[in-house]
Amino acid sequence: MSNIYKALQERILILDGAMGTMLQAYKFTEEDFRGERFKDYPTPLQGNNDLLSITQPEAIKTIHAKYFEAGADIVETNTFSGTTIAMADYQMEDLVYELNYQSAKIAREVANEFTAKEPHKPRFVAGSIGPTNRTASMSPDVNDPGYRAVTFDELRIAYKQQTEALLDGGADLLLVETVFDTLNAKAALFAIEQVKEERNIEIPVMLSGTITDASGRTLSGQTAEAFLISVSHIPLLSVGFNCALGANLLQPHLEAIANKTEFAISAHPNAGLPNAFGEYDETPEEMGEQIEEYLKKNLINIIGGCCGTSPEHIKVIANIAAKYKPRLVGGF
Repeated sequence: MSNIYKALQERILILDGAMGTMLQAYKFTEEDFRGERFKDYPTPLQGNNDLLSITQPEAIKTIHAKYFEAGADIVETNTFSGTTIAMADYQMEDLVYELNYQSAKIAREVANEFTAKEPHKPRFVAGSIGPTNRTASMSPDVNDPGYRAVTFDELRIAYKQQTEALLDGGADLLLVETVFDTLNAKAALFAIEQVKEERNIEIPVMLSGTITDASGRTLSGQTAEAFLISVSHIPLLSVGFNCALGANLLQPHLEAIANKTEFAISAHPNAGLPNAFGEYDETPEEMGEQIEEYLKKNLINIIGGCCGTSPEHIKVIANIAAKYKPRLVGGF
């Protein structure tokens, strides 16, 4: 695990691109999602991408390999919705441990293969911990502002189970990502600290918020700087932003935090903003040009892609990043 700290000081690390974008290309049907094991499951399962780690493991494996081939140092596990809270939509709460364990195991196998081939460039597995589909700081009911759909403790318990399974499956680090509500993220970070204490281990943790619109704030109302300050009590590997915006629109928010922290800074923006059909049109070259601006300004340590990005995007980004030195970090 200490390897990642060493790698961060040597070069800008490359995170993978979108999992969902890659899976859409497979055009999996309801039957594909179900596989043999879940063929009689009582709820519709199409769209439950995390389940594919069990029913279509070869596809997940292939996607990880494509990102490593494109130059990624870190791939994220296929576990964005891997909590009991998010899996309640599919009545699959009981499968959460297995989903996370299998997803981490698949990513670990592919990472080991690439590290064996190129020992000078170790590959890492980041356990992806998504935000869930509930928010702890705001009411989903406009007529009842005091109502909450989830409690801090419910989130903590769910995140703790996910964390344990990801680590058991072989994740090197944890990525709490697409944070739209900092209170949810704090529940995840608290759960991770509990696991660290119980197992007497150190786990590098990446934390990535999402700026939801032109106001430059997260959904729960924080500016980039406020988000940084509110999580800086935790010993993080990196802090940064992903999703919601394209690379150019994300830049001012990275600038707002880059000179205010000793943590590494990460970014994995979308391939621009979605068009009228919800698709992302930005080419690898267009995205690469925008990301080069980050590098010229010495803003980041870890760079990848979110919605709409593919191995082609990551390859261009990796080639550009190789020309630049990483931003200096003081925390390690």
